[in-house]
This record gives sequence, structure tokens and C-alpha cells, in this order.
Amino acid sequence: MKLRALLLLVLCLVAGVARAGIFDDEQARQAVANLRDQVEANQKAAEARLTKLEALAQNRTFDFAKQLDEFKQELARMRGQIEVQGHQIDTLDQRQKDLYTDLDARLRKLEASAKAQETPAANTPDPVLEGKAYEAALNQFKLGNYQASVAGFQSFLTNYPDSQQVSSAQYWIGNAYYALRDYKMAIAAQQKVLASWPNSTKAPDALLNIASCQAEMGATRTARETLHTLLKKYPGTPAAEQAKQRLAGKR
Repeated sequence: MKLRALLLLVLCLVAGVARAGIFDDEQARQAVANLRDQVEANQKAAEARLTKLEALAQNRTFDFAKQLDEFKQELARMRGQIEVQGHQIDTLDQRQKDLYTDLDARLRKLEASAKAQETPAANTPDPVLEGKAYEAALNQFKLGNYQASVAGFQSFLTNYPDSQQVSSAQYWIGNAYYALRDYKMAIAAQQKVLASWPNSTKAPDALLNIASCQAEMGATRTARETLHTLLKKYPGTPAAEQAKQRLAGKR
């Protein structure tokens, strides 16, 4: 009986190994199913042989020792088959894992390549849309819709921070505030032009606009100092010529 219990335990362990080896791959599934059938067939054969031995053991004339020896040999052979089958299951499982690992690595590589190609395109603004956005904000200024113009140019600066028109957009924000008689906001906007883009063609105009705001606020002396700064920093510009006229009292 101990021998029978040992045999059944071995066969149950093998059956558990077979059950754990189920794969998603159809070919692997079929292979595991075939191995499971073989294990079950071996189990039935062993049980039948063991039952026969038990029946014969009741007959005292039966050479039990000889038959037991033969059964041990057969059990050893079956154990060898089970080990081979277990190895085959492990091999199929490893092949499938390797396949999935390779596929996953290739998929990640393709995704990384696609993202690398998309990033420059996503970061490159459409020059047509950029031009339309600038012109739309400027048209609002020309129509006298100064608040809408400020909003349009601020949106332009947010969406196109690397545009060559950023200094001009900031200048027109200051000019729109000047038209709204919000002189403090106008001066702050124009000072940003001077601080961020001192070499821009709009920098002299920004200084001239600051002087205009100061004059409107009654700071005449400060306005004249700003005009002198304009002449010193940006001589020969149209804004500098206007500064000369204002200092001469022509305007």
C-alpha cells in the first residue's frame, strides 16, 4: 500500500506540473495537452498494474518478489518518462517567455522611435497659423478693440514664444494699454520689451511710448529724461527723431 501511495503522489505532482504549463500560444497548448494525456495514460497503466499485483499477492503460489521487481523497473521507466515530459514542458514555457520578451522589446523600440519622430513635429509651430494669430491681434488694435488686441497678443506670446514677432507683440500690448489710458500697465509692458529684447527694432519705439505715458501722467521731467535716454541708446532711429522734436518743443 505504501508503494501505491508513493506512485500516486508522484503522478499527482506530474499532473500539477502539466496543469501549470498552459500557454496562450495554440501550439504550446496542444503540446501541453498531449503531455498531459501521456501522464494520465501512465497513471492509469500504473494503477491497473498495481491492482493486478494486489490481486496476485493473495495467491501464495505467486512469485510476488519477482513481480515486484518488474514493477519497480517499470516504475523507474515511467519516472524517467515523467522527467522527460517535465523538461519538455519547461522548454516550451521558456520558448514562449523568450518570444514574448522579444516582441515586447521590439514593440517598445518602435514606440520610442515613433515618439522621437512626433516630438519635433509637435514642437514646430505652423508658420501660417502663427502669422494669422499675429495679424488677428493687430487688426483688433487697428479697429480700436484694444482689450481684444491685448488678449490676442498675450495668447500669441504663449503659443509662439520662439517667434521672431514676440518683441513686436509685446510692444503692441503696451501700445494698446496706452490707448486705454492705462499708463502704468503700458509702461510695464514696454519695459519688458527693453529688458527682454533690447536690440529689437521695437525697443526705440517702446522707449518713446514710455515717455508718452510719463507725459500723460504729468511726469514731464521724467518724460524728458526718457527721451534723452532714447537719443543716447538708439540714435538715428525714427523714434530718436521724434524724441528730438519733442525735446525741441515741436510736439
